[in-house]
Amino acid sequence: MKIAIQTFSFEMVGELEARRKVVLVVEDEALLRANAVELAEAAGFEVVEAGGADEAIAILERRTDIRIVFTDIQMPGSMDGLKLARFIRTRWPPIELIVTSGRIDVASDDLPDRCVFVPKPYQHDDVVRTMQRLAA
Repeated sequence: MKIAIQTFSFEMVGELEARRKVVLVVEDEALLRANAVELAEAAGFEVVEAGGADEAIAILERRTDIRIVFTDIQMPGSMDGLKLARFIRTRWPPIELIVTSGRIDVASDDLPDRCVFVPKPYQHDDVVRTMQRLAA
């Protein structure tokens, strides 16, 4: 019996990291955050979570593999989700953005470039399709 052993080079690790689909979920309400994390994981994404904008920014400063940020608009703290999305677009332009709210209807003019608005209550399939399209 032959056993094939494959070794990984640093180049292969870099390629794997580049292909990894990592989503940062930013939601202050724990149950809604857990729900969003579950739907993204079920769709095959690796998920990192934050309870607010300040925590999200700290995560983005430490990690280089986040491809999508899915954030609620209404959150306590130094900035809401729209300000967070604008900040991310300026500081980390390649990151894709999805914002959501159940209380605010956002006009496309209020969104940063390449930002998708998904109203709550959202359909899980719609969010997953949007994430998959943005990650492609």
